[in-house]
Amino acid sequence: MYSFVELKKGLKLNIDKHLLKMAILGNTATQLLATVIEGNAKLEGINLKVFDSDYNQIAFQLMDSNSETYKFQPDFILLFVSTDKLYEEFLDREIAQKRNFATDMLEQLIGYWDMIGQNSKAKILQCNFTEINDRAFGNFSGKIDVSFAFQIRKLNFLLQEKMQEYASVYPIDLLSIQIQLGMDKWHNSVLYYNTKMTCDVNALPYFSKNVTDVLKAMTGQVKKCVVLDLDNTLWGGVVGDDGLGGIEIGELGKGHVFVEFQRWLKQLKQRGVLLAVCSKNNEDIAKEPFISHEEMILKLTDITIFVANWNDKASNIKYIQESLNIGMDSFVFIDDNIFERNLVRNMIPEITVPEMPEDPAEYLDFLQKENLFEIISFATEDQERTGQYQAEFLRKELKNTATSIDTYLKGLDMEGEMRTFEPVKYARIAQLTQRSNQFNLRTVRYAEDDIARISEDDKYITAYYTLKDRFGDHGLVSVIILEKRDKKTVFIDTWLMSCRVLKRGMEEFVINSLVNLVKKNGYTEIVGEYISTSKNSMVSDIYERMGFLNRGDNIYSLNIVDFIQLKTYIKGEYDE
Repeated sequence: MYSFVELKKGLKLNIDKHLLKMAILGNTATQLLATVIEGNAKLEGINLKVFDSDYNQIAFQLMDSNSETYKFQPDFILLFVSTDKLYEEFLDREIAQKRNFATDMLEQLIGYWDMIGQNSKAKILQCNFTEINDRAFGNFSGKIDVSFAFQIRKLNFLLQEKMQEYASVYPIDLLSIQIQLGMDKWHNSVLYYNTKMTCDVNALPYFSKNVTDVLKAMTGQVKKCVVLDLDNTLWGGVVGDDGLGGIEIGELGKGHVFVEFQRWLKQLKQRGVLLAVCSKNNEDIAKEPFISHEEMILKLTDITIFVANWNDKASNIKYIQESLNIGMDSFVFIDDNIFERNLVRNMIPEITVPEMPEDPAEYLDFLQKENLFEIISFATEDQERTGQYQAEFLRKELKNTATSIDTYLKGLDMEGEMRTFEPVKYARIAQLTQRSNQFNLRTVRYAEDDIARISEDDKYITAYYTLKDRFGDHGLVSVIILEKRDKKTVFIDTWLMSCRVLKRGMEEFVINSLVNLVKKNGYTEIVGEYISTSKNSMVSDIYERMGFLNRGDNIYSLNIVDFIQLKTYIKGEYDE
């Protein structure tokens, strides 16, 4: 974990000016935990202030609408119900009552969630439960429902199921930390009995990292692309020297290591993470295992962009980044060669470069512990992301052969559609607010439950946009949330767009259809605001380019009575 020197360096980082607040409620001592979480968040650039509630006051804090917790107005509430305290409650029960322990505890947690929902807009970070097997029944504990081991495992399972029904609840997986560290390093009995701290001091950084990882995902710090070396990274050996039959890939020997690593990468791809290749090699040789080796798990269709040449890898990664048009800080570069890692790390400070173990057998375990790919939502559209980017390269080929930009745009045969928010799209809409950084006018992050609430609130007008063309379907690419301000004015609370569709007339399509939507709702003025961040300078003048009047202080307005529709080659509902 972090050394003191690293922590000092972290505090010198550019910490986000936007303040986030978290309240920690536990049935165990959490003072040190609160300090470590706040410090770790700042190390990651998150401006977090933590309120640590009094010991074992969860119910009292949540039932009282005027409690210190609610007065703090937290953005997040971390609920840490320790297994040690539950074990004490379990032991006090009669044997017949022990059979209902897991369901009783789940109902208690649901009660907490409901009270928070009634009194606060805070997101709930719910810790799951580490295990205690007191061996009162020996190995038979896994079979008999009056053992604590049986009940705590049942509680974790029921908790996972119930959280699926609560969009405002996000899991913090403490059990995985206990498994990773072992019981002796997670829990210190002397510390617990003397201070009521259930988590050992040395385990606190792991606990806080799990919390901070979720906060990073909530604030848009997500990894979107893995750039992969090939030789001795995806397979053993050097394909250019050893030939197709000489590389290690398959079920035998070290080949099994690389098969499992590729299976994990395939899972990331299916979850929506883009895979790219950056190899020092001849392209035809580098591609041969993907095409011809029957035991390769990854195929060329799994790779969004394939770069194999003899240029330096930093330059090639910059080319990949420019081609994909996503932030460099959302890239992870994986290479077995320490020279290449150091080169990329020095030339591209924003990129994440894990310091890979020397033995490939440790690759997968190491990367899983790093937890670089945290998310807080998953939409079915994520599975289509690789295909969408591959189609984008076909569009670029068309652009290179077109005689003019107008010819190119006409040749795409684009069709756009605007629809109001609907439940089937809530997860994807929320995800876009969390992931979009460059084309995002105010960079307001929303969770799925926020999107549901906004959609059902008459105070708002909502719209999402899809785009397709001759090469494929881009899917959901833009989101608009309008807040009704008075009888004539609506305010653009959120306007964001996927950078994949920029400069194709989608911005104009959105404004054209938005004006029609606002007019149908009886309003005559649209007001927008641009809030500058380190990543959204590309849209600093978007309102003026769309015909809005600059009113100063980054506020813009559009009188729709005199609005003249903007030129676009996207066919859609507003065409006359």
